Amino acid sequence: MTEPVTYSGYLRLDQLLSAQQPKSSEHDEMLFIVIHQIYELWFKQLLHEFGKAQAELEAGSTTHAMRTLRRTLAILKIVVAQLDVLETMTPTQFTRFRDWLGTSSGFESAQFRELEAVLGRRDRMMVAQYDQGSAERERITAAMSRPSLFDSFVRYLAGQGYDVPPDILHRDVSAPSEPSDAMQQVLKKVYDDDTDATAVCELLVDVDEGMQEWRYHHVKMVERTIGGRRGTGGSAGATYLRSTLGQPTFPDLWAVRTMG
Repeated sequence: MTEPVTYSGYLRLDQLLSAQQPKSSEHDEMLFIVIHQIYELWFKQLLHEFGKAQAELEAGSTTHAMRTLRRTLAILKIVVAQLDVLETMTPTQFTRFRDWLGTSSGFESAQFRELEAVLGRRDRMMVAQYDQGSAERERITAAMSRPSLFDSFVRYLAGQGYDVPPDILHRDVSAPSEPSDAMQQVLKKVYDDDTDATAVCELLVDVDEGMQEWRYHHVKMVERTIGGRRGTGGSAGATYLRSTLGQPTFPDLWAVRTMG
């Protein structure tokens, strides 16, 4: 006879709520742990949703793709808003338990690296810090070998009857995607038509803007907490994070806005 399904059992609360194990006796370390664990859960959900969005785009299912992209936007808003909670911690409060973090660093988040790959980043250095044969390295490498969200969008446009150049439609998806005048001409036609495909374009711009907003608020949170000092694990901290600002995820969708 099977055990009855309970709220606690279904959510595995015994495992979830026992996963917070502060290293120090400092009150604020619990917040630090909970916030970062929640981030990892949201990253997992974003990966789940972007996978769904790609499948819907490639199937030409505009309505379902748009619905899924709207959900990712709602999640991104929560991801950004969570930084407000972390910013209630003063630099002194963080310093009291910082040494207990050892060499660990948020730069080690394999799920965030995988998320970047899904959104189109193709940088082999992303896997360099993970051991050869590790699950993290394999997942990120696999994500960089699959079509990105923008690749799926390009296939969607072709399925909607737009004349996407073959070299873009059938590009090597493991290589970085470069801004393209030819792709921008296609997007100009999409915007001129002003159809549901245009609405999909705008949702992708929203996703891009949401990621940029996350990066900006993240770097300001780090500067507020540790200033210009190096990050945990010897990472470059705010210096590196600042270098990621202003880099669009989908440059062609921004470039089309300057076209006459």
